[in-house]
Amino acid sequence: MTLKPFLLAALASLGLSQAASAHFQLIFTPDTLIERPGDVPLKLIFWHPFENGHVMDMAEPLEFYAVHRGEKIDLMDTLAPMTFTGATNAGAAFNGSVPVKRSGDYVLVVVPAPYYEASEDIFIQQIAKSYLNRNAIPTDWMAPQGLTTEIVPLNKPTNVIAGSTFTGRVLAEGAPVPGIEVEVEYIAAQPDMETDTATAPTTAPSPGGTLVAVTDENGQFTFGIPKAGFWGFAALGSGPETDFEGKDLSQDAVIWIRAWDME
Repeated sequence: MTLKPFLLAALASLGLSQAASAHFQLIFTPDTLIERPGDVPLKLIFWHPFENGHVMDMAEPLEFYAVHRGEKIDLMDTLAPMTFTGATNAGAAFNGSVPVKRSGDYVLVVVPAPYYEASEDIFIQQIAKSYLNRNAIPTDWMAPQGLTTEIVPLNKPTNVIAGSTFTGRVLAEGAPVPGIEVEVEYIAAQPDMETDTATAPTTAPSPGGTLVAVTDENGQFTFGIPKAGFWGFAALGSGPETDFEGKDLSQDAVIWIRAWDME
């Protein structure tokens, strides 16, 4: 499944691949490998974390939940509005938490309300996933979550080794999506969990613009992970919905992984 031809043309004419590049929906917590049971704090931010760029205002998400051992845990009541401040501006975002008790994977999912990008006169909806794990026991990370569109990891997303590769499979309504551009992002500026501000970037974006991979006929892409830290992948326009409130909609699938240096 691919974007409808008229939407592809519209996005191209608007220069979406440049203007909207590096818009990334974050589900962020600095700790992804959880040692002790308890509530793990996290933040939902719509931002440009590679260059500590513009912060977009988030409306209240349509859904926010975790999946653990196949069980869905609603997290909407943990959300509290906050203002997140980056290098250039501040925007509406949310603090939240997830109860991590038993061993295994916790797949975090946010379905945000579509965001109106006024400069391009389009809506963007980035359906995002990230992952926590307790006690190194795999339970859920490899399973699709039945989302409208999503990226299913083919490597364990909580402990990718820097210098290796990450492969994901882009799905829309459960079917692979070939020929989709997947933008790659690095969290060079991390959200400070106490102050709701961005730290200084630890590295700069690479020359030549946004890093991009393209899915093959099976909807798969592979990217070499050059550095430890948090890496995000956004499959642009991978979802089946292409309009919202009478305007073009880019419905994107986002996944976040954690890479580590070998000791």
